[in-house]
Order: sequence, then C-alpha cells, then structure tokens
Amino acid sequence: MHRNRWVMGIIFLVFFGSLYSIFFESGEFVRPFNTENPKKRIKLGLDLQGGMNLMMEVDESQLPKGLTLNEAVDRAVEVVRNRVDQIGVSEPLIQKEGTKWIVVQLPGVKNPDEAKKMIGQTALLEFKLVDDAGDVEKAIEGKVPKGDVLLYDKENKPFLLKEEQLMTGASLANAKMSLGGGSFGSEIGVDFSLTDEGSKIFSKITGSNINKRLAIILDNRVISAPTINSKISRRGQITGNFDDKEAKNLALLLRSGSLPVPMNIISENVVGPSLGADSIKKGLYSGMIGLLAVLLIMGFYYKFSGVIADIGLLCNILYLMGGITLIGATLTMPGIAGIILTIGMSVDSNVLILERIREELRTGKTVRAAVDAGYNRAFWTVIDSHVTTLITALILFVFGTGPIKGFAVTLSMGCAISLFTAVVVTKVIFDWRLSRGEVEKLSI
Repeated sequence: MHRNRWVMGIIFLVFFGSLYSIFFESGEFVRPFNTENPKKRIKLGLDLQGGMNLMMEVDESQLPKGLTLNEAVDRAVEVVRNRVDQIGVSEPLIQKEGTKWIVVQLPGVKNPDEAKKMIGQTALLEFKLVDDAGDVEKAIEGKVPKGDVLLYDKENKPFLLKEEQLMTGASLANAKMSLGGGSFGSEIGVDFSLTDEGSKIFSKITGSNINKRLAIILDNRVISAPTINSKISRRGQITGNFDDKEAKNLALLLRSGSLPVPMNIISENVVGPSLGADSIKKGLYSGMIGLLAVLLIMGFYYKFSGVIADIGLLCNILYLMGGITLIGATLTMPGIAGIILTIGMSVDSNVLILERIREELRTGKTVRAAVDAGYNRAFWTVIDSHVTTLITALILFVFGTGPIKGFAVTLSMGCAISLFTAVVVTKVIFDWRLSRGEVEKLSI
C-alpha cells in the first residue's frame, strides 16, 4: 500500500504537470490549438497552421570555381536560415535534402510570394566603376569594349561598366533601411557599414576614383551609380528610387548574405491558414467522436472495469499532449495519425488485461487474486507489442524525413505512455478500489 501511494503521487504529478504544460505559459492561460494565437502551447506544423513548403535545387552549371557542391549547399542552407530568421517566421524548417536540394518549410507565413522571392534571390552585391569613356550605344548594338560589361537598372537604363569587381557584399558588416534625413541625404535608401577589411578596400576604391561614378549592382541589376566626391571608409548609403518596402527587403538580403550559387525553386506548396484551421477543427471533432465511441463501448462491454480502462485512456491522451508541448515537438497531420494509433494500442492493451482478469475469475479465484493474475499474465504480451512498435518508430525516426519523423515522434512517446497507463495507472486504480473493502464480485 505504501508503494501504491508513491505511484499514485507520481500519477497525479504527471497529470497536473501535463495540464499546466498544455494550457499555461508563464502562469498565463493560453488556447493550445488557436492558429492565430502567438502564445499557443502546441506548435502546429505547416499542414495544420498553414504556410509554405519549398524544394530548392542548386544550379550546378553556375557553381563557382574552387567551391564543391556539398560546400555550396551547406552555405546556402545557412544563408536561407539567416533570411528566414530576418523575416520573422516562427518554427521554420530549413534542411539539406539529398546532394543538391534544400527543403524550406515556413508555417504561418503571411505573404508566401514575398517570402519566396526573398529566400530564392541570390543577392550578390557588387561594386564596379562606370566606364564613362565607353560608347553605350555601340555596346547596346553588341560591340561591348574588352574589359567592359553592359548592365541595366530596373527601368532598363543601360550602363557600361568596367568588368573588374572592386568589392562585394561580403565586406558589409551591417545594413539597415534609412528613411532619409540622415547624413547621406533625404532619399529612402539603405545605410551600410563595412568590416575592417571592407573599410580598407572601400577607402582605397573611393580615394583613387574621385569624380568617377561607382555602380552598385545587385544580381546583375544596377541599383545606382553615384559620383564619388570624396574618400569613404567606414559607412555609406545605397539609394535608387526605393520605396520603404524595397529598401527594407534589400537591407534584409544584405544582412543575411548572398547565396553562393543561384538556386531554382523546383516545387512549392502553399497551405492557406483557413485550410489549416479547418483541418484542426475536423481533426478535433472526428477525434472526439471516435474517443467518445471507444469510451462508451468499453464502459458498456466491461462495465466498471471498462470505466477504469477509460480513465487510463484519457490519462494516456493527456500525458501524450503534455509531453508534446514539454519537448516542443511540432504537431502535424502524420503526428495526429500517430496519436490515433496510440489510442488504439492503449485500448488493445486494456482489452488484453481485462480479458485475462475475466478468465481468472471464471476459474473461481477471488477478485484480488484474479486482478493480480490478470495483470501478471498479460504483462509480457503488452510489453512485447509495445516494444516492437517502439523499435519500428525509432527506425522511422532515424531513416525518415519531415512528416515521417513527426509520426515517429508521437508514436514513440505514445507507445511509452500507453504502456505506463495500461500497466501502472489502471492497476493503481484497481488496487485503490479493492483496498476500500472486501469486493466479492467485480463488475467486468
């Protein structure tokens, strides 16, 4: 009995801990499944919350010399992750897939088109001198002088530039949008600061090219070509008839760095927030209906013993949801499938135990002896089914990706919790009932 009190204490501790984990955040009550609630306790995947899924492929034909494909993909993952962090998406997934692909999942993203543009843009910033002595008209006709390159701005105005790349965005230390009125003028633009090495390079460039025009280029598109009036070392500004949104996006791209190689988006899938909310609603309704049906059937067929099994089943679900919120796992549709499978396993375990108890009662044993024998004889069968399922779930987690891992996580947790509720929680309830006095007949 003393041991049962300790076990019961642990059961109640886990029970109330799970409730707190699901419904409270820093002492404040929150709605766990509200897709519009930034404080929701249960993290929802893209298929439930809505958002965007991208599959990006490295353009091997434009791989720079001296850079391997594996290095390019690894660098691209970091750049994309930096950009997503700047956008402010919560719980994103950015991971390498295969040898040359990157998977990007952005749950709850508000503007998928803008996010896609920001993520996929190479954002290579270059500084080149304008060749004012060259003939732009001949260059347009295809007669580009040796050592020059012809580029255009966003209004298709041609610029004849020196081919030599004087500096890139790698020399920038920081960049932020400027609303004008600062030391660089009243135009909306992007203020940038340079690294120590970048300051030396830029000081040398501007100091030796006073009264010449320096073109600022982003992905082979001229942003602006201001005249150098004096030596500049530490700070500067990029202007180019931006509106505030364009300036903000450019600053974000410069802060996060350029992609080492162009990326192509080979597939995309956008799930609207209303569809995600609808999936949650339908999933909850169907789950509640199914759970209620199971609870009623167990209670009808096994009577009071079925009610004890129902309590174990409810504890199983509560503990599982509490565990999901505690470890910060993301709930997806495959994850919900794992929860449903867990419920089935829990019911199966309880049916095995109750049928064993029935068999023992038919042999003429007392209620206490029948309950103990039923649990003892069903124990290894229950253990065997759970362990084999757990091994399968671990294999799925190790070798699976994305949704498969989500399924494996919930199934693994559910398997362990189902075992606990089936052989511990329900047994403690039976022991508590039998300890309240001599029970001559068990309702089963």
